[in-house]
Amino acid sequence: MPAQPDTPATTSPVELSIVMPCLNEAETLEVCIRKAQGYLDRSGVLGEIVIADNGSTDGSQEIATRLGARVVPVAEKGYGSALMGGIRAARGTFVIMGDADDSYDFSDLDPFVERLRSGDDLVMGNRFRGGIEPGAMPPLHKYLGNPVLSFVGRLFFPSQIRDFHCGLRGFRRDAILRIGLITTGMEFASEVVVKSTLSGLKISEVPTTLKKDGRSRPPHLRSWHDGWRHLRFLLLYSPRWLFLYPGLIAFLVGLIGSAVLAITPIQLGQVGLNVATQVYLAALAVVGYQALLFAVLTKMYAQHEGFWIPRSARFERFAARVSLESGALLGVVLFLLGLVVGIVQFAVWAASGFGPQDVVDTVRLAVPASLLMMLGVQTIMSSMLLGVISVPVRRS
Repeated sequence: MPAQPDTPATTSPVELSIVMPCLNEAETLEVCIRKAQGYLDRSGVLGEIVIADNGSTDGSQEIATRLGARVVPVAEKGYGSALMGGIRAARGTFVIMGDADDSYDFSDLDPFVERLRSGDDLVMGNRFRGGIEPGAMPPLHKYLGNPVLSFVGRLFFPSQIRDFHCGLRGFRRDAILRIGLITTGMEFASEVVVKSTLSGLKISEVPTTLKKDGRSRPPHLRSWHDGWRHLRFLLLYSPRWLFLYPGLIAFLVGLIGSAVLAITPIQLGQVGLNVATQVYLAALAVVGYQALLFAVLTKMYAQHEGFWIPRSARFERFAARVSLESGALLGVVLFLLGLVVGIVQFAVWAASGFGPQDVVDTVRLAVPASLLMMLGVQTIMSSMLLGVISVPVRRS
């Protein structure tokens, strides 16, 4: 579906747009709209209420229209799609978004508006500081899902946000439209925080309360499915944590360990490490090296496609020197080094008349030879893929 044109907020006197995504929320939509209207009337903020309807079939649209809210139909399914449809259609300088299930109090938005008026670009609600009513959040979400995912977000990105997934948040409309939000599902909540952080937007957090939603049906949120989508998004936007760091550790441990054991066995107390350990360490080096290659390829692909990921001056310099030809040449050199070792080993065996060999000594030399050839082939194939990724294309 073509993107809706952005309505310039500066041409409208509206200061605040309260945007609610809606998919069959007839049970709770009216109370949410009335609370939002009550806030606008009490505070004197010039605002509007936008219902981003994602295809409701329970009469939600009629309820919103009857109460004077503006209904924006959004055909593309998903939490993120509905919100972006509402944000694009909003006329306010500021936008406060919140779920239409009556779990957030739209009558108490002063902390958000105050921070936005003070110059913040994104103001996140924090349910853990403001209070979570009994039964409002499943224990799995309260004690595992939200804390773990928020911790991962702070670890992967330079963010101080303690509650990544609070559904009540406010922002400057123009700032959020600039950062290129693209996800369509529940991971939209993480994308807003991550891209705002990477873009250098001014972000703050205010306490907010969460109460049990007023619906009689189960929520749209699916714990494990949507939790994984959030985690997957965080990982994909940080290839250094997904591939680089684990791969570097595995590669160095495997490479150094197998190289040492290629020279001599190691005795650690009662434990002796020999060629069997060497084989496993070589396998670890191969897996680690593959992860390192994936880190490079993922970041190159992300840059080629215009994804927002953490940028590094060192990586930029490295990427400028990497090409299909240079990578393939390195791969050929590694492969030939391993092949030479294998040929020498074969020549020594042939000189002895192809007689019996000492298995331990043979394997001790065959492992590094095989490792070099495997690393060489991996490098060649990854360079070919890099060549495909780097092909310039015309974009409409």
